[in-house]
Amino acid sequence: MSNAYRLSSGDQINKSETISFKFNGKTLYGYKGDTLASALLANGIHLIGRSFKYHRPRGILTSGVEEPNALVQIIKDQAKTDPNLRATQIEIYEGLNAISQNCWPSVNFDLGAINNLFSPIIPAGFYYKTFMWPAFFWKNIYEYFIRKAAGLGKSPTKKDPDIYDHRYYHCEVLIVGTGPAGLVAAKTAVNTGKKVLLVDERPHFGGNFIFSNKEYNKINQLTPLEWINKTYLELKNNKNIKMLNRTSVAAYHNYNYLIMTQNLTDHLPDKDKKEKVRQRLWKVRAKKVILATGSIERPMIFDCNDRPGIMLSSAVRKYVNAYGVKCGNNISIFTNNDDAYETAITLHNKGIKVKSVIDIREKSDGILPKKCNELGIKIHWKSAVIYTEGYKKINKIHVMRLSKDNSSVVGNKLKIDCDLLCVSGGYTPAVHLFTQSGGKLDYNEKKHYFFPKKNTLNQISVGSCNGTFGLKNIISEAQEKTREFLNISETEHFNVLEPKGGVFENIWLIPSNKISGKTKSFVDYQNDSTANDIKLALREGFKSIEHVKRYTTTGMATDQGKIANMHALGIISEITNTKLGELGTTTFRPPYSPITFGALVGRNVGQFFDITRKTPMHIWHEKNNAKFDAFLKIVCKSSCYVAQHRCFTDAGRSQKQNAVTGFYEIANCTRRS
Repeated sequence: MSNAYRLSSGDQINKSETISFKFNGKTLYGYKGDTLASALLANGIHLIGRSFKYHRPRGILTSGVEEPNALVQIIKDQAKTDPNLRATQIEIYEGLNAISQNCWPSVNFDLGAINNLFSPIIPAGFYYKTFMWPAFFWKNIYEYFIRKAAGLGKSPTKKDPDIYDHRYYHCEVLIVGTGPAGLVAAKTAVNTGKKVLLVDERPHFGGNFIFSNKEYNKINQLTPLEWINKTYLELKNNKNIKMLNRTSVAAYHNYNYLIMTQNLTDHLPDKDKKEKVRQRLWKVRAKKVILATGSIERPMIFDCNDRPGIMLSSAVRKYVNAYGVKCGNNISIFTNNDDAYETAITLHNKGIKVKSVIDIREKSDGILPKKCNELGIKIHWKSAVIYTEGYKKINKIHVMRLSKDNSSVVGNKLKIDCDLLCVSGGYTPAVHLFTQSGGKLDYNEKKHYFFPKKNTLNQISVGSCNGTFGLKNIISEAQEKTREFLNISETEHFNVLEPKGGVFENIWLIPSNKISGKTKSFVDYQNDSTANDIKLALREGFKSIEHVKRYTTTGMATDQGKIANMHALGIISEITNTKLGELGTTTFRPPYSPITFGALVGRNVGQFFDITRKTPMHIWHEKNNAKFDAFLKIVCKSSCYVAQHRCFTDAGRSQKQNAVTGFYEIANCTRRS
């Protein structure tokens, strides 16, 4: 078993249970509790797929639902294949077979990469300008090749053999998210005796707190994992609460009606899945809703920021602490905040070399940067990564000093060898569900994020999804707002230990020493949308953020802008000299994360698709030997109407029946309605 990048630690995996799986035809090994992403990284695999437009190499960027790069197709047989699944969310199991997408003949040698050579002549909007003329070419040439290139994965060609289910549920309090804010809110809510439902999309409760550094973060003298496990057991033994893991809230509608998808068997070996429900769609009505959905770490936008081996700082920390996987040997960190220093300290304590930290700030008086200095980790203050080298994996970064106003780079260029670059551009509150419910946002000009402001439903947001950061502040807000929301007088004291943080400084687009047109600063990694594409859209007259989004396809990838949108908004704001609060955001539409068609349909397939209905007198008619007329549902092949047809003849009964819908088709119809 290859474990070149596996450490002895790892709090979420069971090393006594080895699991074999396949990736691109090669048999690999991991442990029970690994995700496909962590198992691939443990085997030293960073190249996972190719980007949609230019077919550039793409690797794992994140550790969760926001992943834009590491999309794979799960193969069982011709009937069962799932495209566009995130390697960061797939739990490995015996028999798992995954392949890369959007590449041919292989991910290592992709002929589509020739598009990257032509990137200067195929910028944003070239489709609209190129495929207009001559008209003859559209049907005979353009359409064929566009359809050939469209899409990422491959759809199944036969009926889905899996079982799906729907369930209706009513509760008095629904809590979404199980980080510190969600768990504190749940502990507070169960004391009221109300019927509580607590859900989280991950296999484990605890959110990002589960992989925090246990030396610097404690609650009631307990390490993060100890406190989470203790709180989980307390809630589990309370009869007032129901807890669902692997459950993603996809949509938040009016009157506190929420749609959720629960994965029940995707993580089980093939032999244990037979005749079991794969996914369940929950339709929940809640009197009150508490959103504790957390926040999403931002990347840094600079020239060639998309290479495999460039990862979010928090993701690297999770792979080390939760899965015992180091993502590289020679590591550099690029940041604008103190959170990334926790990653540096964590890596150093695990025996992994951190060569340098590049920080755009002049200095920080936080505890973590001071600790890095004591450990001998080199910090380059008021500097930025302006370029990276490497093709299938990063191998070098270029660093330069920033000018006083951050508008340009100055001085000599420094080149640093590294096989992993951790980036951290701060955090964005996950306000998706809040805005789906009709809530309005406000913008924090100092901390550069949108946060919930006003809503019309019986709900509250707590924790970092509400723009509240810092463990002590999060716990205090979750408890106080939940007590007020549920009219509770009792309170619990929490003794919180956390490191003092420094100031946060934001740059939406890192300046370069090159001419703007010569850079590739990627904003949307999957769709290859760059900062230059956004600038081009603005030059061509697109002012509305929604128009820029569609012209450049920024934020239209499968992650739906979770990574790209804030930087796109920031770049537009700076170029147009418009305040971000006035610019606004694009629409957050459901689902928050993809839903399978099977889960949407549930059991309404085959004989249950169109139920046969009988009159109340049907049994009496049968007993009295009544002669029946057959009422057949007819669908017109000319797509003009669907009607009930009374059939008295054998000829009518012999109309061709559609095997899927159960409708009888009229082959040659002249009627129009």
